[in-house]
Amino acid sequence: MKILIIVPAFNEEKNILKVIDSLNKQNPEWNILIINDCSEDNTLNVCESTDRAIVINLCSNIGIGGTVQTGFRFAQNNDYDIAVQFDGDGQHIANEIPKLLEPIINNKCDVVIGSRFLINHKGYKSTKIRRFGIKIFQLVNSILINQKITDNTSGFRAYNKKALHFLSDCYPTDYPEPESVILLSKNGYKILEVSTVMKEREEGKSSISGFKNFAYMINVLLAIIMNSIRPTIKQENCNE
Repeated sequence: MKILIIVPAFNEEKNILKVIDSLNKQNPEWNILIINDCSEDNTLNVCESTDRAIVINLCSNIGIGGTVQTGFRFAQNNDYDIAVQFDGDGQHIANEIPKLLEPIINNKCDVVIGSRFLINHKGYKSTKIRRFGIKIFQLVNSILINQKITDNTSGFRAYNKKALHFLSDCYPTDYPEPESVILLSKNGYKILEVSTVMKEREEGKSSISGFKNFAYMINVLLAIIMNSIRPTIKQENCNE
C-alpha cells in the first residue's frame, strides 16, 4: 500500500528533524510530507536540509485545519491509499503508527484515532485542565454520535482513501480534530480508536495554555454541537 505521513509544522525547528528521523527509521518506504505553516523560525530550512521528506511551504499562516487539509489534498492528488496525521512537535511516536494502520489495511474502519485514554498507561496524557476538557468532549461527542470516543482532540490519526477523498474538501478549519469526529460519523464513516502512547513535547510550547484552555473548550463545544445539527452533506457542497 502507498502510505503518506502528513506532518503539519509551525515553529518546530527544534523538533522537526527528530520527527523526520524517527519516521524514516521506522519505515523508509513511507513518504513523509512536511507542511510548513509559514513558520517564523528556521523550520523550513531544517526541513529542506534533508532529502527524506517532501516539503510544502505555505505562503501565509492558515492554522492546523488548513495545513492538514493541504496534506489530504496532496494525498488524494497523488493516489495514496492511507494517510497518517502525525504531529511535528515530537509528541507522537513513530513505532506506534502500525497500530493505526492495521485496522484500515484489514478494512475494519475508515478512520483510526490514536487515543491516550483508551486504556490506562504511563505515557503522557496532557495537563489536568486539558484532560478535563477532553473528558467533556468525550461525553458530548458520545451522546451526539452514539459512540464513545475517548480522545477527540488527538491529532494522531490514520485515514483510508475514502475518508481522504471526503476530508480533502470537507475538513473543518477551526477545531478540526473534535469537529471532524462529528462530521465523519454523521456522514457514514466508521471510526475506530486504538490505544497509543505519546510523549510530552521536548521543545517549544503549545499555543493553547492558561485561560486559553477555557475559551478553547467553550468554542469547541459550540462547534461540535453546530456540526451535529448540520444535515448530512454531499461532497460537492462541503465548502458551502
